[in-house]
Amino acid sequence: MEVKIFNDAQEIAVAAAELFTDIINNKNDAVLGLATGATPVPTYEKLIEAYEQGKVSFKDVRTFNLDEYCDLPKDDKNSYYTFMHENLFNKVDIKEENVNFLDGNVEDWEQESKRYADAMAAVGGIDIQLLGIGTNGHIGFNEPADAFTDESFKVTLTQSTIDSNQKYFGEVPMPRYALTMGIGSIMRAKKILLIATGASKAEAIKGMIKGGVTPKLPASVLNEHSDVIVMLDKEAASLL
Repeated sequence: MEVKIFNDAQEIAVAAAELFTDIINNKNDAVLGLATGATPVPTYEKLIEAYEQGKVSFKDVRTFNLDEYCDLPKDDKNSYYTFMHENLFNKVDIKEENVNFLDGNVEDWEQESKRYADAMAAVGGIDIQLLGIGTNGHIGFNEPADAFTDESFKVTLTQSTIDSNQKYFGEVPMPRYALTMGIGSIMRAKKILLIATGASKAEAIKGMIKGGVTPKLPASVLNEHSDVIVMLDKEAASLL
């Protein structure tokens, strides 16, 4: 695990976007695992800038998102499908048929998990997986548990995750369930980039790096991956 510390979120965004740009330029049909939430938005903004400046093209890139809410129409303003289109896909030259999401509205989530795993395998797996980290150490929606998960599954969101995300839903109660890539799916990515910013993530980062591998802090499993880069601002790194 390679840990890099930056002054602020904008410095991270520049470095992360350069990493993604290099990967895409070395492999035009790169497979990207993407994340949502506030943390990756500056990176997406820098990738859009790179595209507008002619430094990178997404026309042959394929993407797989980490997770999606259940019981929420995919075109709802709070769906991760909408989030990704508003924050990246609508502003670059990616083809809609190359964009992949879990369907949170399926009746049979186990069959949906198999479909998603098969789709990733069919394109040779994920070349780089972008991750954030929750205040409780979750990655994707893999919450603290007694054992690590494998393929995608349906999760009941914890109250801490709901508290963190409710602000995006305003007065409307947010969903209580989501489909998420499992830990096994994440760990099969060839390279992983985890970004964390802000003092609220410092405790989880400390646990991830110094606390040993445990499903009670899901991100700690990244210590067992052969190619992980962690980009932190000074606040997120403050307890290291």
